[in-house]
Amino acid sequence: MPEETIAEGLKKSGVSRRDFLKLSGLLAAAMGLTNVPPVSASGLPPRLGRGYSVNRVIAKALETRPRLPVIWLEFQDCAGCSEAITRSNSPTLVNLVLNTLTIEYHETLSAAAGFQVEQAKQDAMQRYAGQYILVVEGSIPVADDGVYCTVGGRTALDLLQEAAAGAAAIIATGNCASFGGLPKAKPNPTDAKGVWELITDKPVVNIPGCPAIPEATTGTIAHFAIFGTLPELDGLHRPMPFYGVTVHDRCLRRPFYEAGKFALSFDDEGAKKGYCLYKLGCKGPTTYNACASIRWDTGLSFPVQSGHPCLGCSQPDFWDGGGFYQGQSAPLDRPELAAIGAAAAAGAALGVGATLVNQAKKKAKGGE
Repeated sequence: MPEETIAEGLKKSGVSRRDFLKLSGLLAAAMGLTNVPPVSASGLPPRLGRGYSVNRVIAKALETRPRLPVIWLEFQDCAGCSEAITRSNSPTLVNLVLNTLTIEYHETLSAAAGFQVEQAKQDAMQRYAGQYILVVEGSIPVADDGVYCTVGGRTALDLLQEAAAGAAAIIATGNCASFGGLPKAKPNPTDAKGVWELITDKPVVNIPGCPAIPEATTGTIAHFAIFGTLPELDGLHRPMPFYGVTVHDRCLRRPFYEAGKFALSFDDEGAKKGYCLYKLGCKGPTTYNACASIRWDTGLSFPVQSGHPCLGCSQPDFWDGGGFYQGQSAPLDRPELAAIGAAAAAGAALGVGATLVNQAKKKAKGGE
């Protein structure tokens, strides 16, 4: 691993001690952390003890843990998740991942090209074997020996298996890498698959979405960089801080749903008044994601707030899920609703964290 710690890298970038401690708190909120995870499960230095606040735990980890090498591969994709991260408005998390950590390889963002950048990837995989995070964007085709996606004459499956062999953990960002996405839609001529269908001997985290919410990807990477472990995952291998409850559970239009007030077309009076879009096919009640908390563009909006139904893009096979504009069955008898209070609290912390991150950036620009 690189000898320089995360804190040393931040200091070189001009981050003061005071700002460093603020950053620790912002990271805690942005990752949905409200208390210190058990020492036995966190991977933190054992002497920290449980008496430390989560902010102090993160600060200590940033001071002691080396920078984390990241290798980022792209296959059957549109580069939308990379675009989303570079345009994210949670700059502290994004700066941590793109600048403070060691991005050893990224096909789209690398300055070098051709044999130079490919050699850099090979060198990184050898130097940091067993230590780097592998981020995968895009699905992997396996039909006809994988000929439908090749890079430098090698198939996506071959490149994935090679890079996965030396990875400490794998993060599949976007619905394509997580569940196959659009390439897997019927009739799926390339037999596209998600990473977790092909790599079964390594921990795989799915960050679905089309594209994935940038803070969900960077927050998960930051969690591993700080704690040395992955966050708690659900049954689909999605991190609970970002996928713990549905879009519907935290939607600003939910009161209209409870009151039975629905938009029946995109231009009727109900739509103009912001009524629930359930009868226009909104899949928010069955879609687990943090869209309603983090939102997009500095927390400005998300599809439902903008007047468009949720398409369920963080769920498996969303493209073939029965039509985007057909009314959905109300899933309000879900057993997990009994625990929504606790999950919503974590979601609220996450949303507050994203807001605080943005406010800190604005203050820094203003010289405050």
